[in-house]
Amino acid sequence: MRSPGETVACQLDAYNAKQLEHFISCWAEDAEYYAHPATLLAKGRAAIRERHRQRFLEPDLHGQLISRVVLGQQVIDHEIVIRNFPEGKGHVEVVCIYQVENGLIAKAWFLMGTPVLASP
Repeated sequence: MRSPGETVACQLDAYNAKQLEHFISCWAEDAEYYAHPATLLAKGRAAIRERHRQRFLEPDLHGQLISRVVLGQQVIDHEIVIRNFPEGKGHVEVVCIYQVENGLIAKAWFLMGTPVLASP
């Protein structure tokens, strides 16, 4: 079984490779995906898969890990995520809090900064 840090690293690697099925395999069947603090965005692997299906089509999608803290079953990542927003290419700062159980992500909370568009 993977450690909490290995589980979160696995899902970030799959996210950056845009490997949807590998990405979703890091999540528990009944995982919960929140906008911090308590807005449920997706519940269960199927809903999380659908949430990411379109995102993985973005040509510039990439999560750059700035820092990672592992404390027991909790993993906190600070990332800069490159996205293709409707208004154009840009980035957004994100703090991700993961709760890992039995080697899978059981719950995750995401604190999003304000998107910044790239200069033309």
